[in-house]
Amino acid sequence: MILPLFLLFFASASGDWSKAVQVTHDDQPCISYRARLTGGHLLVETRLEPGWHTFTLDNDKRAAEKLAGKKALGVDKPTTIALQGLEATGAWLQSEPKDFSQPEIRMFTWGFEKQALFALPVKRTEGPVQLRIRGQACTPAVCKNVDVTVEVPGDAGAAAPNLSGLIPVH
Repeated sequence: MILPLFLLFFASASGDWSKAVQVTHDDQPCISYRARLTGGHLLVETRLEPGWHTFTLDNDKRAAEKLAGKKALGVDKPTTIALQGLEATGAWLQSEPKDFSQPEIRMFTWGFEKQALFALPVKRTEGPVQLRIRGQACTPAVCKNVDVTVEVPGDAGAAAPNLSGLIPVH
Protein backbone atom coordinates (compact mmCIF):
# COMPACT_ATOMS: atom_id res chain seq x y z
CA MET A 1 0.00 0.00 0.00
CA ILE A 2 1.29 3.45 -0.82
CA LEU A 3 1.23 5.96 2.00
CA PRO A 4 -1.68 8.37 1.78
CA LEU A 5 -0.73 11.66 0.17
CA PHE A 6 -1.04 13.59 3.43
CA LEU A 7 1.49 11.27 5.08
CA LEU A 8 3.84 11.53 2.11
CA PHE A 9 3.66 15.31 2.32
CA PHE A 10 4.07 15.26 6.10
CA ALA A 11 7.01 12.85 5.93
CA SER A 12 8.70 14.84 3.17
CA ALA A 13 8.35 18.29 4.71
CA SER A 14 11.62 19.92 5.60
CA GLY A 15 12.32 21.59 8.91
CA ASP A 16 13.16 19.70 12.05
CA TRP A 17 13.99 16.33 10.52
CA SER A 18 17.40 14.92 11.34
CA LYS A 19 20.06 14.80 8.71
CA ALA A 20 19.47 11.72 6.55
CA VAL A 21 21.84 8.84 7.29
CA GLN A 22 22.58 6.97 4.08
CA VAL A 23 23.66 3.34 3.72
CA THR A 24 25.57 2.32 0.61
CA HIS A 25 26.42 -0.93 -1.15
CA ASP A 26 29.34 -0.96 -3.59
CA ASP A 27 29.53 2.84 -3.21
CA GLN A 28 25.91 3.24 -4.35
CA PRO A 29 23.10 4.41 -2.03
CA CYS A 30 20.54 1.76 -1.13
CA ILE A 31 18.61 3.06 1.91
CA SER A 32 18.49 6.16 4.12
CA TYR A 33 16.88 7.07 7.43
CA ARG A 34 15.87 10.31 9.07
CA ALA A 35 13.82 11.08 12.18
CA ARG A 36 12.01 13.83 14.04
CA LEU A 37 10.16 14.45 17.26
CA THR A 38 6.80 16.15 16.92
CA GLY A 39 3.67 16.29 19.04
CA GLY A 40 4.94 13.67 21.49
CA HIS A 41 5.80 11.22 18.70
CA LEU A 42 9.02 9.94 17.21
CA LEU A 43 8.75 9.59 13.43
CA VAL A 44 11.34 7.57 11.51
CA GLU A 45 11.31 7.73 7.73
CA THR A 46 13.03 5.15 5.53
CA ARG A 47 13.70 5.86 1.86
CA LEU A 48 14.87 3.13 -0.49
CA GLU A 49 16.58 3.41 -3.84
CA PRO A 50 14.92 1.67 -6.83
CA GLY A 51 15.24 -2.11 -6.67
CA TRP A 52 15.85 -2.18 -2.89
CA HIS A 53 13.49 -3.21 -0.10
CA THR A 54 13.67 -3.44 3.70
CA PHE A 55 11.67 -5.23 6.38
CA THR A 56 9.02 -4.53 9.00
CA LEU A 57 9.56 -4.05 12.72
CA ASP A 58 7.61 -7.29 13.29
CA ASN A 59 8.93 -9.48 10.46
CA ASP A 60 9.98 -12.35 12.75
CA LYS A 61 6.62 -12.37 14.59
CA ARG A 62 4.67 -12.32 11.33
CA ALA A 63 6.77 -15.23 10.03
CA ALA A 64 6.32 -17.25 13.23
CA GLU A 65 2.53 -16.91 12.91
CA LYS A 66 2.59 -18.21 9.33
CA LEU A 67 5.02 -21.04 10.08
CA ALA A 68 2.94 -22.26 13.06
CA GLY A 69 5.84 -24.20 14.56
CA LYS A 70 7.33 -25.45 11.28
CA LYS A 71 10.98 -24.78 10.52
CA ALA A 72 11.64 -21.81 8.23
CA LEU A 73 14.18 -21.90 5.42
CA GLY A 74 15.00 -18.32 6.36
CA VAL A 75 13.53 -15.20 7.82
CA ASP A 76 14.86 -11.79 6.89
CA LYS A 77 16.00 -9.60 9.76
CA PRO A 78 13.34 -7.28 11.11
CA THR A 79 14.12 -3.60 11.40
CA THR A 80 14.90 -2.64 15.00
CA ILE A 81 15.05 0.87 16.43
CA ALA A 82 16.71 1.31 19.83
CA LEU A 83 16.04 4.56 21.69
CA GLN A 84 18.45 6.76 23.64
CA GLY A 85 17.14 9.90 25.37
CA LEU A 86 13.54 8.77 24.82
CA GLU A 87 11.09 6.45 26.53
CA ALA A 88 8.22 4.80 24.67
CA THR A 89 4.77 5.70 26.03
CA GLY A 90 2.83 3.50 23.61
CA ALA A 91 3.25 1.03 20.78
CA TRP A 92 4.98 1.31 17.41
CA LEU A 93 3.03 1.95 14.21
CA GLN A 94 4.35 1.34 10.70
CA SER A 95 3.37 1.76 7.08
CA GLU A 96 1.31 -1.06 5.60
CA PRO A 97 3.92 -3.62 4.43
CA LYS A 98 4.11 -5.59 1.21
CA ASP A 99 4.11 -9.40 1.45
CA PHE A 100 7.35 -10.74 -0.06
CA SER A 101 6.66 -14.31 1.14
CA GLN A 102 7.37 -17.46 -0.82
CA PRO A 103 5.18 -20.05 0.96
CA GLU A 104 6.19 -22.84 -1.41
CA ILE A 105 9.65 -22.80 0.21
CA ARG A 106 8.42 -21.86 3.73
CA MET A 107 9.93 -18.37 3.52
CA PHE A 108 7.74 -15.65 4.97
CA THR A 109 8.75 -12.01 4.96
CA TRP A 110 7.14 -8.55 4.81
CA GLY A 111 8.64 -5.20 4.04
CA PHE A 112 8.72 -1.95 2.17
CA GLU A 113 9.80 -0.56 -1.19
CA LYS A 114 10.42 3.12 -1.96
CA GLN A 115 9.68 4.42 1.56
CA ALA A 116 8.17 3.62 4.92
CA LEU A 117 7.22 5.53 8.03
CA PHE A 118 7.46 4.29 11.61
CA ALA A 119 5.89 6.17 14.55
CA LEU A 120 6.08 5.80 18.32
CA PRO A 121 4.59 7.92 21.12
CA VAL A 122 7.48 8.97 23.36
CA LYS A 123 8.61 11.22 26.17
CA ARG A 124 12.06 12.74 26.56
CA THR A 125 14.45 11.42 29.18
CA GLU A 126 17.95 12.71 29.80
CA GLY A 127 20.72 13.31 27.30
CA PRO A 128 20.81 13.63 23.54
CA VAL A 129 18.25 11.77 21.45
CA GLN A 130 19.77 9.07 19.27
CA LEU A 131 18.37 6.07 17.46
CA ARG A 132 20.28 2.93 16.61
CA ILE A 133 18.65 1.34 13.60
CA ARG A 134 19.50 -2.20 12.57
CA GLY A 135 18.09 -4.37 9.82
CA GLN A 136 18.65 -5.24 6.19
CA ALA A 137 18.18 -3.68 2.79
CA CYS A 138 17.94 -6.19 -0.04
CA THR A 139 17.64 -6.59 -3.78
CA PRO A 140 16.76 -9.94 -5.38
CA ALA A 141 20.52 -10.65 -5.56
CA VAL A 142 22.07 -9.21 -2.36
CA CYS A 143 21.28 -8.16 1.20
CA LYS A 144 23.13 -5.37 2.98
CA ASN A 145 23.16 -5.39 6.79
CA VAL A 146 22.20 -2.04 8.27
CA ASP A 147 23.56 -0.64 11.56
CA VAL A 148 23.30 3.15 11.76
CA THR A 149 22.90 5.88 14.36
CA VAL A 150 20.54 8.80 13.76
CA GLU A 151 20.92 11.99 15.83
CA VAL A 152 17.41 13.40 16.38
CA PRO A 153 16.87 17.16 16.83
CA GLY A 154 14.65 18.57 19.61
CA ASP A 155 10.86 18.32 19.60
CA ALA A 156 9.17 20.62 17.11
CA GLY A 157 6.36 21.14 19.62
CA ALA A 158 3.68 20.73 16.98
CA ALA A 159 0.33 19.01 17.43
CA ALA A 160 0.30 15.23 17.23
CA PRO A 161 0.74 14.05 13.63
CA ASN A 162 -2.07 12.35 11.73
CA LEU A 163 -1.01 8.70 11.74
CA SER A 164 -4.23 7.20 10.39
CA GLY A 165 -2.41 5.61 7.43
CA LEU A 166 -0.18 3.50 9.69
CA ILE A 167 -0.90 0.08 11.22
CA PRO A 168 0.03 -1.36 14.62
CA VAL A 169 3.16 -3.50 14.88
CA HIS A 170 2.43 -7.07 16.06
